[in-house]
Amino acid sequence: MIGKTRSLTVTSLFFLILISLIVNSYIFKNLLIVNFFLIFSLISSVITKYGLKIIKQLNLLQNIREEGPSLHFYKKNTPTMGGIFIILPFLLLLLIVNNSFDSIGILLLFFCTISFFILGFLDDYLSIKNKNNTGFKSNEKFILQTLIAVLFIIFASQSNYINPLITISDNWSIDTNIIIFPICFLTVVGLSNAVNLTDGLDGLASGCSSIVFFGLGTEIFIKSQKELIIYGLISYAMSGLCMGFLNYNKYPAKIFMGDTGSLTIGATLGSISILTNSFFTLFIISGIFIIEALSVIIQVGFFKITKKIFKNGKRVFLMTPIHHHFELMGIKEEKIVENFWKANILLIILGIVLKINL
Repeated sequence: MIGKTRSLTVTSLFFLILISLIVNSYIFKNLLIVNFFLIFSLISSVITKYGLKIIKQLNLLQNIREEGPSLHFYKKNTPTMGGIFIILPFLLLLLIVNNSFDSIGILLLFFCTISFFILGFLDDYLSIKNKNNTGFKSNEKFILQTLIAVLFIIFASQSNYINPLITISDNWSIDTNIIIFPICFLTVVGLSNAVNLTDGLDGLASGCSSIVFFGLGTEIFIKSQKELIIYGLISYAMSGLCMGFLNYNKYPAKIFMGDTGSLTIGATLGSISILTNSFFTLFIISGIFIIEALSVIIQVGFFKITKKIFKNGKRVFLMTPIHHHFELMGIKEEKIVENFWKANILLIILGIVLKINL
């Protein structure tokens, strides 16, 4: 067992983020920062608690892929599609915010979020209906993700929300010119799939998502642009929603978020970063998601290359995504998740320090 004095539990993670938000409220002189996190953390926790009963009654249960670690088979029939309890309150928040601010940017964010939510929901539903761990085929899912992302980028570009100058700091920016469009595409689709791949251990994706949304909200506030403050508050609200859900998704998980949550969370992160020109910091603070995705790309690529050359494919990792590699090394699931959270917190600190000092 992990010693309680040394482990980063959900409670300690909650209070760590809360204390950081209180400090941010003092620095940025905006009490809504703490309120948004606390209110939506409570909302998510309450509706997940009661929604879990509905999920069980509807028999929306997880199927475990046979290629995964054998020690995960006990998780079969765990309630899934819990992302509903994260995303629906977030969509309602966006509608309320848009009613008050009448912002095209908020509408674009709503479009991207609800589109990926529907995609993830259908993918989970088909997986349950077909009684396996796959809903849409990978190429079908990618085509649908591409369609949504392209439409979002077109609308955002027409509304002048896409800036080819990627801001590194107040005095430093990189002119990407037309390359900004594939960067935007990779940001939305890439992060959507990266969070999806990360969602393989209890509490891993939800905990990291709460941390990353906190970092993104802080980065937006550091910009000190009044028109972007609402996106910072929205990010803190999403951090709270993920934290509230984590209370039931922690090891051993009572419910999984499914593609309903993971695909949507990644796309939401990407779309907010596009609307606020927060690419540089997001790529740093999303390091865990990116590493998880890269581990799969490296594994598949190396296997195909070695198979073509030596007629026998070889692997770099025991299994990917990389969290499974550590599992097969004999490290306990909860310890892997804890260390990934800690690494993600360090990435948040790095991203904010670089933002301030560059």
